[in-house]
Amino acid sequence: MKQQLLHTPEGVRDIYNGECEKKLYLEEKLHHVLKTYGYHPIQTPSFEFFDTFGKEVGTTRSKDLYKFFDREGNTLVLRPDITPSIARFTANYYMEETMPIRICYKGNTFINTGSLQGRLKENTQLGAELIGDHTPDADAEMLSMVVECLQQAGLKEFQISVGHVGILQGMMEAAGFDDEEKDILRDLIQNNNFFGVESFLESRHLDAGLQRLFSVLGTLYESAEQFQELKKAAVHYPGIYAAMEHLEKLHSLLLLYGIDKYISFELGVISSYKYYSGIIIQGYTYGSGEPIVKGGRYDHLLKHFGKDAPAVGFVIVIDQLMAALFRQKIDTPVERLSQLIVYDQAHREDAVVYARKQRAAGCVVELMLKSETKTEKDYKEYARQNQVARLQFMCETIYKEGRTLRFINENR
Repeated sequence: MKQQLLHTPEGVRDIYNGECEKKLYLEEKLHHVLKTYGYHPIQTPSFEFFDTFGKEVGTTRSKDLYKFFDREGNTLVLRPDITPSIARFTANYYMEETMPIRICYKGNTFINTGSLQGRLKENTQLGAELIGDHTPDADAEMLSMVVECLQQAGLKEFQISVGHVGILQGMMEAAGFDDEEKDILRDLIQNNNFFGVESFLESRHLDAGLQRLFSVLGTLYESAEQFQELKKAAVHYPGIYAAMEHLEKLHSLLLLYGIDKYISFELGVISSYKYYSGIIIQGYTYGSGEPIVKGGRYDHLLKHFGKDAPAVGFVIVIDQLMAALFRQKIDTPVERLSQLIVYDQAHREDAVVYARKQRAAGCVVELMLKSETKTEKDYKEYARQNQVARLQFMCETIYKEGRTLRFINENR
């Protein structure tokens, strides 16, 4: 057998034993939070037509997609991002719906990142989308769910940065930047190169008022009150002013939800996804170099699929969240109520009948026919490694230790 067959490709990995159980348990807890807000679960395909994620949509770059072909020659891609799939789904099944639509989901995304970046190429995301509501109330509901999900996961310290596309976009338009200059500035901000941002802006000789507005890039504000002076400076720029007003209204709603201490406003925050049109959400905690939460408002994305409707949503990157929990030494407590029954041939019927009754009552029971090559110690060690709550022997065998066991219960 080739050694390569035993390994996974770069960027993907196996998840097993306790880690897998904890991941599934965590997903279940977070999904329950979304359901308490009235969100309905759906599933979309793991691969779609290329155009669902094409350049016009404003999602992942073509070179970062996993592409392949179907029998008819259509180009298909493994989804790099679930939001365009949700937009397509909504336009397909809710074209005439005018009431708000609440959707939640869990699925894997696939991005063919460079091998030197050290990132996973397959990630599990769990998220929610509110479609058909353009108000700050919808944005606040999203942020409330984000905070509650992270609390349910066990995190004590985390911060959600909230920005608005209209602020940076309004600044660049007011400065008269062309497309190339806009891309340069976005790249500098995305790489947190604010020294480069400062040098770039100085070379453009902007007027004092606009230079003052650009100074918000890279700055965090704990509340809307802290950027009131900047709001006054933005009064002559309608797009920037409207975005700041939206964040101001949002902050008042966050106070109502009681989650304002977890939210900071980062007016210059940007996303690589170009379909965002309003707020942008990014969540961080210790032990993760990548955001554990991503999202925002995308009021124009559904038009690409034929439905004109505002929308806002977020995803929690489960793999990043799990890594952060591990590094912060926060355990995900999985309830262990399983039983292991070791039986010999003479007590096979007793063991099977007992296990059937226990399973019918909702218990977890593992049956194991005793091997002549295994000792009582071997089975106890197996139970320990697999965190079995109760070990029971149904056999009449003399072990090497010289003890006869008959229906002996070992409670751990």
